Amino acid sequence: MQTKELIVVGGGLVGAAIAYGAARIGTPVTLLDQGDIAHRASRGNFGLVWVQSKGENLPRYALWSKDAVSYWPTLAQELLELTGVDVAYRQSGGFWIGFNDAEMHARERMLTKINNSGGGVPFEMLDNAELKARLPAIGKTVAGGSFCPLDGHANPLLLLHALHAGLKAIGGRIVSSVNISKIVYGKRAAGFEVMTRDGQSWSAPRVVIAAGLGSKALAAQVGLHAPVVPNRGQVLITERLKPFLPYPTNKARQTNEGTIQLGYSVEDVGLDDTTTVDAIEWIAKRSIATFPLLSDVRLVRAWGSLRVLTPDGLPIYQESLSCPGAFVATSHSGVSLAGAHAYVIGPWMAGMRQEPVGFDAFAGERFMDPMRKFSHGH
Repeated sequence: MQTKELIVVGGGLVGAAIAYGAARIGTPVTLLDQGDIAHRASRGNFGLVWVQSKGENLPRYALWSKDAVSYWPTLAQELLELTGVDVAYRQSGGFWIGFNDAEMHARERMLTKINNSGGGVPFEMLDNAELKARLPAIGKTVAGGSFCPLDGHANPLLLLHALHAGLKAIGGRIVSSVNISKIVYGKRAAGFEVMTRDGQSWSAPRVVIAAGLGSKALAAQVGLHAPVVPNRGQVLITERLKPFLPYPTNKARQTNEGTIQLGYSVEDVGLDDTTTVDAIEWIAKRSIATFPLLSDVRLVRAWGSLRVLTPDGLPIYQESLSCPGAFVATSHSGVSLAGAHAYVIGPWMAGMRQEPVGFDAFAGERFMDPMRKFSHGH
């Protein structure tokens, strides 16, 4: 295999990780970033580096998530040494919190199903007393939870900053504030011409479409199917507190700065990223039920952002058959999968390694099967 220039369209967590991974093995990379006007999914990412619950209906995704987490210690250390940015990655294990026996039984069935399908993800089911021994601040109304030692968390915005800084440090080029509208194959000898509406263009023999909500239209231009839709998530942040939450949970996590991040809503509202009183109240009440000490804590910020979802909530990774050298990559789990995007997807889409085994499961054509039904659960 030979190194050829690569254009990555989309400077969010997915695109930046792929660009960084391609550049670190010597590929000339140009990252085209929409900039501050982009609907950055990282702004609303809860920061979990998560394995448990991934892949209930697709065993390949369970294995992919487990592999991705294994790359995280190397990625965090590498970015720290290269850029000086600590992305606040901590692999302490993580807890899912349940409020009734029905939720607990459903959770155990799901995790057992994943493991019986070959996922191999360790977990424990804990009742309230067992949970309280590890999370002393847990509320009395909590029924229990599940624990996975592979889980952890990181700072999404620091991760994005470090990936951009790292890409520049190893010779990659970032072009900001560009809105790509057209990709043409075969017009020039270089292979692909990537263009903006105002006439700017870049050419390369390979192109990766990782443009978040813009991926659907761009992918269709090179024979790929990426039916992504927006999903709003609202998140709350509290004032800084003394450390009390040593593990991330699916309801709340204490950041490296001491604040408590509370989340999150899942709302199909189109391109509306505003906040709502109803969602903020629901998140706050659920968080207080989980950790009652939060009832006296001051909220300092609430915001909404648009996340990128496929109909089944799972990624799409694919090379075009009609336009070889064009790829699409989209994932709801830009933080959890960042290491795998850098160390596996980047080299593959740069042409420096083979497509990972079993990745036909992530092809976009799965959504064209009229006999299949999908939900966002992942």
